[in-house]
Amino acid sequence: MSRRTFRIAVRRFPAFESAIRKQWEAFENGARTGLELEAVPLDLHPLHDALFDSRGAIEGDWDVGFINTDWVAEAAGANAFLNLAPYLAADPPEDYPRGWTDSLLRFQQIEGRVLGLPYHDGPECLIYRADLFRDLAPPQTWEHFHQLARHFHRPHEGLYGSVFAVYPDGHNAVYDFCLQLWSRGGSLFDAAGRLRLDTSPAAEGLGFYRTMLRDGEAVHPRCAEFDSVQAGVAFAAGEVALTVNWFGFAAMAQTSAESKVHDKVAVAPVPGGVSLNVYWILAIGAGSPHSEIAWCFLRHCASPAMDKLLTLEGAIGCRKSTWIDEDVNRSIPFYRAMEELHQDARELPRLANWARIAGVIDETVQQALHTNRPEDELLAEAQTRISPMVTA
Repeated sequence: MSRRTFRIAVRRFPAFESAIRKQWEAFENGARTGLELEAVPLDLHPLHDALFDSRGAIEGDWDVGFINTDWVAEAAGANAFLNLAPYLAADPPEDYPRGWTDSLLRFQQIEGRVLGLPYHDGPECLIYRADLFRDLAPPQTWEHFHQLARHFHRPHEGLYGSVFAVYPDGHNAVYDFCLQLWSRGGSLFDAAGRLRLDTSPAAEGLGFYRTMLRDGEAVHPRCAEFDSVQAGVAFAAGEVALTVNWFGFAAMAQTSAESKVHDKVAVAPVPGGVSLNVYWILAIGAGSPHSEIAWCFLRHCASPAMDKLLTLEGAIGCRKSTWIDEDVNRSIPFYRAMEELHQDARELPRLANWARIAGVIDETVQQALHTNRPEDELLAEAQTRISPMVTA
């Protein structure tokens, strides 16, 4: 007998957790499946383990999983999630695919398969306290960012200049590394298409990041403990003047009942003018005993009403209709900046072993922060480690 629960592996984040419960309640009111929702919030590494390493998606432990686009190539290689292409052809969500930008649909399409539907969007951006910047323009360079962080650093008032998410989870510091690299004109790949870390822009970016994070008069003292969610919570708690994080955390700071900075939030492009687009999709576990119900639920979550609900809960909906919705823009006055922020947003490589490569980058950043080894030496060592991973 199949289980009578509908199990969802959820990325731990208050907006996700509240939205998915409300979306299920609305779905169940109409569908009457009789299933009981079991939405389990998990941090990044436990989430990956539950879906992939423990084979939970394949063996039927989960009906639906939150999948970061970093994991899409791995998901495709493992056949861990159902191909949604037949479902989309037979019974697509409303206005699919025109209701979404192509940038939110292409990454999860691999060799004719579609591994999930977009759920949460929002590229990285500068998030800052508008009340503190009344007479100041947001920084356009990282050097100016550092200066402003020092200017606003007032620990005696419970205010820190900036915060970075440096917890070693293979994601946060990797994203920061890429932003530093790209904003200095660098690339993860050389002219021959080979992944290379031992470059001058990479060394310059890593050096700045090391200097920034070691400046006790510019950053929150708990950066090493924070992932992106905790860094976002610190900003919403009024502890931070300016930061670079996902757009969703700006929305959370604006809408959350617990936020101390409601109506004091503003966004702008990332210093250096380059951003990163990593988003979350909902995917159906290959072993789900409720796959047909799971597809109906995914369609439901992709509807205009549910995408808007997600946004008003503090996450970031993916539909164009949400981006221009009057209620959304009334609640989140800076929402119309989404289009500008997407213009220069880049994507990470879609490699099946990207998680391993990202782990090496993360370890390199951590060594930069905790040792005095030269940047060039650290990056050369990292290159030696990743070269076998990217050599056919």
